[in-house]
Amino acid sequence: MRKLKITLPGRVRPRRLRQTQSMRDLTAETHLEANQFILPHFVLPTKKGEKPIPSMPGISLMGIENLLKQVESDLDLGIRSVLLFGQTAEGTKSPEGESAADPDGAVQQAVGHLKRMFGDDLVVITDVCLCSYTDHGHCGLIKDNQVDNDSSLRPLVETALSHAHAGADVVAPSDMMDGRVAAIRDGLDDSGFQNVAILAYSAKYASAYYGPFRDAADSAPAYGDRQSYQMDPRNIFEAIRETELDEQEGADMVMVKPALAYLDVISAVRSATMLPLSAYNVSGEYAAVKAAAEKGWLEESKVVRENLIAIRRAGADQIITYHCRDALQKKWL
Repeated sequence: MRKLKITLPGRVRPRRLRQTQSMRDLTAETHLEANQFILPHFVLPTKKGEKPIPSMPGISLMGIENLLKQVESDLDLGIRSVLLFGQTAEGTKSPEGESAADPDGAVQQAVGHLKRMFGDDLVVITDVCLCSYTDHGHCGLIKDNQVDNDSSLRPLVETALSHAHAGADVVAPSDMMDGRVAAIRDGLDDSGFQNVAILAYSAKYASAYYGPFRDAADSAPAYGDRQSYQMDPRNIFEAIRETELDEQEGADMVMVKPALAYLDVISAVRSATMLPLSAYNVSGEYAAVKAAAEKGWLEESKVVRENLIAIRRAGADQIITYHCRDALQKKWL
């Protein structure tokens, strides 16, 4: 039998840099640090209380005092940024979602308490949208059976202003109405809040990955869907256009949402803007990993680490994720 001739590698051997963990750490191109994470919280309109979210194991809706204790514990892990979503008091939802701007609302009260307790050690970001506050569950006002863009801007500005008055460092409009970044920037500036930053949900897709979140925030549409204002998953150039428009309108930071199914979008947006770029590792992405891990089908720690690295590698500067507490506490990174 003819003897095969095997050509051995010569001078160039990439494996030299993979031999030990220390060497791999030394030459790693992508790094994950605690200060890159933003942890979302769901706030109840109560002083105390905690309601676990069945579809998001490990995550709960929390009253103000519970939230303060949790954030204090998270700060010890190095989690220095939070993104707040609120629930409205029972019976206060309305067609125009006025309770979104209520100075005594869950988010507004949470912001005030967090800033008084933690000051500049904590970056408090607030979601600005109407979906949790309208009785129809849409992110804008309804006119002639359609979500009306222009009439929705006023209540969004009022909501952002109420968060700024409470002490928010950053407001994050997630509604996807055209022109809302400019309207909010003008509203903030005219009211003396020039230093409050805007994190724009610039490329927010009409995604099936939001299901668990809508349960938690009580924000599912009562009818129809959000495809007339959230982005078509088939489009990527549109994401760049949306990002450029938000930048022109005064956004200080931009976002791609969801993250894992849109890594190519994160990369494209990263190439198109010099602004800080966040990516939202959303509820459905979180729940899928948790469910598979509970079944023993995936090793949660390694999958979470790999997913978070992928989001960073794609170009995200910050990662909004429900995994970060586990990842830091259990040293998965």
